[in-house]
Amino acid sequence: MTMRLKDKVAIITGAAKGIGFATAKRFAQEGAKVMITDVNPEAVKAATDLIPGSEAYLMNVTDRASVEAAVDQIMQRHGRIDILINNAGITQDARLVKMTEAQFDTVIDVNLKGVFNCTQLVVPHMLEAGKGAVVNASSVVGIYGNFGQTNYSATKFGVIGFTKTWARELGPKGIRVNAVCPGFIATEMVKAMPENILKDIERRSWLGRLGTPDEMANVYLFLASDEASYVNGVALEASGGISL
Repeated sequence: MTMRLKDKVAIITGAAKGIGFATAKRFAQEGAKVMITDVNPEAVKAATDLIPGSEAYLMNVTDRASVEAAVDQIMQRHGRIDILINNAGITQDARLVKMTEAQFDTVIDVNLKGVFNCTQLVVPHMLEAGKGAVVNASSVVGIYGNFGQTNYSATKFGVIGFTKTWARELGPKGIRVNAVCPGFIATEMVKAMPENILKDIERRSWLGRLGTPDEMANVYLFLASDEASYVNGVALEASGGISL
């Protein structure tokens, strides 16, 4: 069977755990040269140890110098970047009346400015090559909003705005830009939610359960691969039908 990402150089941000790690593992299985980036040095090393052939890069998406240094190292080593998965993201939830300015700013900085930083620094190399695929992590919360997530919802709506704008700007240059909108996925971040809320989410999903990181990795794989060669500017909801 042909490997769908054979020899493609793929940067995955926030790849040390959760959906990012599952995506890195899946991409490696499909033949990609996987660049695992994250802000935590121990977590990056541990993730890289578990994925044969992957490479570790310390990257803080909110720090342009950090992103630029990693991108430069990858270009020096491989000479190209074929795929960028903007997966890094955080939550700091609170109702509007209780949310602190620091909570708002931190989430905007990582989830929105971080995606801007990474894409703006990677895309020139894709433009030079005349091809590439960018996949951004949005969320169902970026389509419908969610109680207690003013900051997170704003960033995920914003990422869809990025996606549709960049698809117009970069599509004619051979670069596809798409977004994935996961529902509630059984990551450490989600499983830390109160049990009663998790049960309610399971009841609302028409599949009767949370999604898995591996299921999301398969969606990223499709959008990053040549199988999606005519898919550009979409925000693909992968939520088990929770919004129906």
